[in-house]
Amino acid sequence: MTIAALAAGVAFAVIGAGAERLASVWPADEASRRAPGLRTALLALGAGAAGGAVAWRSTLPAYALAVHLLILAILVVLTATDLEQRRLPHLLLDPLIVVAAIFVPFNPAVGWADALIGGAVAVGFMGILGLVVRGGVALGDLYLVGPIGLVLGWPAIFVAVFVAGLLSAAASALLLVSRRAGLKSYIPFGPFLVAGMVVTLLRDPALLGQVAAALSVGAAR
Repeated sequence: MTIAALAAGVAFAVIGAGAERLASVWPADEASRRAPGLRTALLALGAGAAGGAVAWRSTLPAYALAVHLLILAILVVLTATDLEQRRLPHLLLDPLIVVAAIFVPFNPAVGWADALIGGAVAVGFMGILGLVVRGGVALGDLYLVGPIGLVLGWPAIFVAVFVAGLLSAAASALLLVSRRAGLKSYIPFGPFLVAGMVVTLLRDPALLGQVAAALSVGAAR
């Protein structure tokens, strides 16, 4: 693992722990002010692993990697807030949307047309799902999946949503079996969308630049 990836991993572990602590006190109207616990440690470990892995796998230009890590940092804070308070604040969603939209023409791994299609398909699919499964998709999820679609593009966003659905179903089944949730319990989908995005970034050889790097090496030979 490179020094940059290690540094990113440590930084994101701190961001993850800090985000979990922030979510316990903000937004203040539903703050629980919980003491640090297992969720703090898990979010720190998960965020650290995600940040370090993205930095390690990336062969993108420095500016593009920096944008990916900035977006991931916002997503970590949103994940903590959604887990704690079942909400995705616009104070975080709006900057996320702006950054993702501005990045569209500068993303070296995803063409602008694929990015726009990815964002539109993601919002459209989640919107239809929300109409079919009443209460299954929150409005905040629509705002969240749009910028994720812009960053991943089409067809990668389909994989991310599919992975999110699988993870959500597995977690729901586990909570039901352990009786920590009931059939009518609300389980936030935002954290699973974030996990789906990270998994897709790491498994798709084009999104973090590996394909472009391989082609460049081949051409040099």
